[in-house]
Amino acid sequence: MATHTLNRTETATNSLWACPFRPFFLATAAYAILALAGWLGILLGGWTIAGDYPPLQWHSHEMLFGVVGPAIAGFLLTAMCQWTGATPLSGRPLQALFGLWLAGRLAFWLADLLAPVLIALLDGAFLVAVALYAGRVIVAFGNRRNLPLVAVVSALALANLVFHLGWWQEAQLLVRRAELATLGLVVLLMAIIGGRITPLFTRNWMLRRGRAGTDVGSPAWLERASLISLLLLIPALVAGLGPLIIAALATFAAVGHALRLLHWRGWRAGADPLVWILHVGYAWIPIGFGLMALHYGLGYANASAWLHALGPGAMGVLILGVMTRVGLGHTGRDLTLPAGAVAAYGLIVVSAASRLGTALGWLPWRGGIVISAVTWAGAFAVFLWCYWPILSQPRADGRPG
Repeated sequence: MATHTLNRTETATNSLWACPFRPFFLATAAYAILALAGWLGILLGGWTIAGDYPPLQWHSHEMLFGVVGPAIAGFLLTAMCQWTGATPLSGRPLQALFGLWLAGRLAFWLADLLAPVLIALLDGAFLVAVALYAGRVIVAFGNRRNLPLVAVVSALALANLVFHLGWWQEAQLLVRRAELATLGLVVLLMAIIGGRITPLFTRNWMLRRGRAGTDVGSPAWLERASLISLLLLIPALVAGLGPLIIAALATFAAVGHALRLLHWRGWRAGADPLVWILHVGYAWIPIGFGLMALHYGLGYANASAWLHALGPGAMGVLILGVMTRVGLGHTGRDLTLPAGAVAAYGLIVVSAASRLGTALGWLPWRGGIVISAVTWAGAFAVFLWCYWPILSQPRADGRPG
C-alpha cells in the first residue's frame, strides 16, 4: 500500500482516515465491547456463532486478534512515522487496511455459515498486510532499530495461521500452542513498547513540573535481562517443557519486570492519570508471571489466573492507557485527560481484578464474570464517548494527521 498525503481540506473533511491510530483505536474499543458480548452470548446464552470452532478458542482468538490486533496496528503504523519521517498511511489505502480487519471479524461472527478456509483467508490477511507495509517503510527509511517490532507482528501473523491449521485438523494441542505463542508475543510487544514510553512519559511529566527526572529508567543490564526472560519463557511455554522449568523462567520474568517497573518510579507521577495508568497496566505483567510460576511450580491457582492477569490485566489496561495518551498527543491537544475519562481507568482495573478474583475462586463464578464484563464494557464505552470527537475531528493545532 502506498502512503497518501492529505491536504488541509481533505484533513478537515476526512479526519477519521487521516492517520492509522484514529480508526483503529476506535475499532479496538468498539470491538472490545462487541467481542465480549459475543463470548457472553456463547457462554451464558447458548449462542452458536462460533460454528465449528471451540467456543473458548473463539473467545481467545477474538480477544487476541480482534481486539489487540487493531490496537497494535494503530500504534505501530502511527509511531513509525515519527521514527522515520514517513507520511502516515491515510485515505483510501488506510480504509482498505481497515477493511481487511473488518472482514476478519465478520468472518468469525459468521463462522457457522462460512468455510474454514475462507475464514482463515479473511482473518489472516490483516496482520500480514500490517507487517509487510510497516517493514517496507522501516527498511526504506533505514530505521532498522525497529525491525524487531515488525518481526513480532510477523510472528503474530504466523501464530494466527497455526490457530487455523489447528482448527482444521481438530488438533487442540496445536491450537493451544498457537494461543500461548500469541499471548507471549503480545506481552513481548508490551514489554518493548512499554519499556520505551512509560519511563519516557514519566520523566517528561516530572521535567515539565520542574522535578528531577533523570533517575527514571532501569539500567541496561536489567532491560536486557527482562526481555531475555521473555525470549526464553515464550518458547518454553509453547514447547510444553516441564513445569519446573516453566516455573523457574516465569519467576525470572516476574522478578525482572517487577524490578524494571520499580526503576521507573511511577509514584512520582501519581498526579497524572495519563502516566500512572501505564505503570498500573505494566504491573499486571509481573503479577501474571508470578501467578504462572505459582501454578507451574506449586500447583497454586489454575491457568486461568495467570492468563487473565496478562489478558484483561496487562493487555486491557495498557491498551486503554496507550490509546488515551496517543489520542491526545497525535491530535495536537494538551496532555490532559478529558473530563470523565478517568472513569475508564477505574473500570478497566476493576474488570481485570474481578476477572482474576473469579479465576482464583475469590468471587462466585457467574457474579465475577458479570462484574468483569460490565466494567470492561463500561471502560471502553467511556473511551468511545470521550474520544470519538477527538479522533474523528481535525487536529487541534491545524496540522495534518
